[in-house]
Amino acid sequence: MVIIKILGPGCANCRKLEAIAREAAAVAHVPAEIVKVSDMKQIMQYDLLSTPGLVVNDKLVSSGRIPTLAEVQKWLIA
Repeated sequence: MVIIKILGPGCANCRKLEAIAREAAAVAHVPAEIVKVSDMKQIMQYDLLSTPGLVVNDKLVSSGRIPTLAEVQKWLIA
């Protein structure tokens, strides 16, 4: 199972990123657990400069932007 973390305070972009991550996992048929991380101390452990951030299996793959569905799918199956 892939662990996906959405890093951010819960803003509109964070919610949009979560929706894209859920859709990407469903389309790619990848079982995934999605965790929202809003605690700044936990977020800073990933060396994130701006939110929203996307972490796949403890690796920061995107920050400060909303990646495309295709990008997220690629990260999930890599």
